[in-house]
Amino acid sequence: MQQDRPQPARGIIGLLCRLWDALGRGGSWYGLGLLVVGGVAGVIFWGGFNWALELTQKESFCISCHEMRDTPFAELKKTIHFKNPAGVTAICSDCHVPKQWIYKVIRKIKASREVYYHLTGYVDTPEKFKAHRLELAKRVWATMEGNDSRECRNCHEITSMDFAKQSGRASAQHQNSIKDHETCITCHKGIAHHKPEIPTSPSSFELQ
Repeated sequence: MQQDRPQPARGIIGLLCRLWDALGRGGSWYGLGLLVVGGVAGVIFWGGFNWALELTQKESFCISCHEMRDTPFAELKKTIHFKNPAGVTAICSDCHVPKQWIYKVIRKIKASREVYYHLTGYVDTPEKFKAHRLELAKRVWATMEGNDSRECRNCHEITSMDFAKQSGRASAQHQNSIKDHETCITCHKGIAHHKPEIPTSPSSFELQ
């Protein structure tokens, strides 16, 4: 009785098996060469990807469009986050881009919305920016509330603060925020950019 012939594997496993067979038929040197070329190509691709990723982290990239340079960046330059006695400056990516790689990539993907705004002229004048300021701010606030002000905590860790050296009001607020499980952005809206006018009607403050 003739035995059934085994069916070739399908999908990714089948592809890998066929590739392995091809390498074997082509000889060890051919297979080794192909692996080396593939490895080098992978390193070049990965290096190029990360180089491009880091390039978009630079302040010069962030303010290369006039929407960011003329309004948000101009506001930042007037705050203590840009100029202070210690000479420590926070740039755009310090506050708006996570340091952890996977979260950074996710943020870059979401940033495609900002490219759309630039191409369509959504906020290309100070007047348009002001009109949409609350909408844009609420998106940032919602993100920061969702991640417990992660980017703030890269520099400011409340559990490491010396409350005795803070003003009475600041000390009390910070200690209360620990008890109430509040996050930085709860109290520090408008710390680096102008705080938008918030409508008094609660229903008008819902995130669009």
